[in-house]
Amino acid sequence: MPRIPYRPEDLAEPAGLVDAIRARRGGRLLHLDRMLLHSPPLAAGWNGYLKAVRTELALDPRLRELAMCAVASLNGAHYEFHHHAPEFLRAGGTAQQVDALRQPEQALSQTGLFDGPALAALRLTIEMTRQVAVSDGVFDAVHAALGERGTVELVAVIATYNMVSRFLVALGVEPEAKG
Repeated sequence: MPRIPYRPEDLAEPAGLVDAIRARRGGRLLHLDRMLLHSPPLAAGWNGYLKAVRTELALDPRLRELAMCAVASLNGAHYEFHHHAPEFLRAGGTAQQVDALRQPEQALSQTGLFDGPALAALRLTIEMTRQVAVSDGVFDAVHAALGERGTVELVAVIATYNMVSRFLVALGVEPEAKG
């Protein structure tokens, strides 16, 4: 149950912002958007920034979504996992990997389930989320697998989705009903 009521689904104002969010979301406002719209400046910045993180990075979408799912699981952000597990599958992940990402630390020991870059990304996600500081070994493995740009973008994705998950959990944002 949300701790603050969502803004209405048919919200029309501020028109430019609401239209931009709907355009990014395929014509609708998600519960997250309806919560963010309590603060139009926050919603505007969030919409632009998350659009870049989701659609404009060179990072392999499979690694991006893997990190998002792992962050969601580690932080108990069911809304985030609900929305990103299907994206992970579309990006090339498997149903078995989605199931494993529900417990990221245990997923590391599932031999053969993830390739080298995915394991490196998963280790980085766990360290950044659990303790913020990243060991040299984990960082070096990610850097070797992804190079400079890929490493910077993966770190940014993990940091961003830790922010997202904390917002969702603190405010009790729930997944939308199926339908």
